[in-house]
Amino acid sequence: MDKTGFIEIRITGTKGNLDLTPDIYDVREVMTVLEQVEGLLFPADKKERPIISYQLQSGSVRHIFKTAVQYIIGFNALIGLISQRQTIDFLESATAKAFEELQEMAVQRGYTLSIRTSEPASNELRIDRTTKFYRTEAVWAEAEFYLYGRVTNAGGKDRANIHIQTDDYGLVIVKTPISILEQLEGNILYRTFGVRVIGKQHTETGELDRSDVRFVELVDYHPNYDEDYLQSLRSKAKKSWLGTTDPTAWLHELRGSYDA
Repeated sequence: MDKTGFIEIRITGTKGNLDLTPDIYDVREVMTVLEQVEGLLFPADKKERPIISYQLQSGSVRHIFKTAVQYIIGFNALIGLISQRQTIDFLESATAKAFEELQEMAVQRGYTLSIRTSEPASNELRIDRTTKFYRTEAVWAEAEFYLYGRVTNAGGKDRANIHIQTDDYGLVIVKTPISILEQLEGNILYRTFGVRVIGKQHTETGELDRSDVRFVELVDYHPNYDEDYLQSLRSKAKKSWLGTTDPTAWLHELRGSYDA
């Protein structure tokens, strides 16, 4: 069984009186499509993704992106849902933004985009001037979050940020002022922290828009497990709650005739 598959984004249209071909397809248009592929396939942790190879082929213009087949299978199901529902509101933010960019390309240049995969009987998504693949603005609202996780990267020359790997949201890149990073003592890499941030939240799903998360406060976080402390709490609870009550008799009374 093949371990790789591909996504095809076929673009048809005209430039003046000429049908669209690779020979008259500008490099900026190529880049517009290339910049969306990671968002389409890997909206979360891009560092851990497999290799994506690329070819530009004729047949109007065909963008071919080849990668591990398991991601192609998932993407095939995704475009099937989008085609059926004709909305992208249910998508993760990075994926939704990628589809919005392709929709904008179709509107501005009068192109028709046909997106399919190498899967047998592949689903197909059509994007043109008549489609409306934009998110509903009302479903996103600004909110405050506490993120807990391990810092995997920090810094940046012009756009400083902290990369934090969380259990709830995956890898989140937090925009952080350089002045804040300069004040931090020691190396924060691979340490676990709590970070208070501001970002946009989906009002129906609760999803965090990871494309624009802004730093508020860094909290040193130590989730230690203290068995002695927990045992002391159990002892106090047993004395104050049960008192002189026999636990076995109390449990039997509580059950009544249930297990008779």
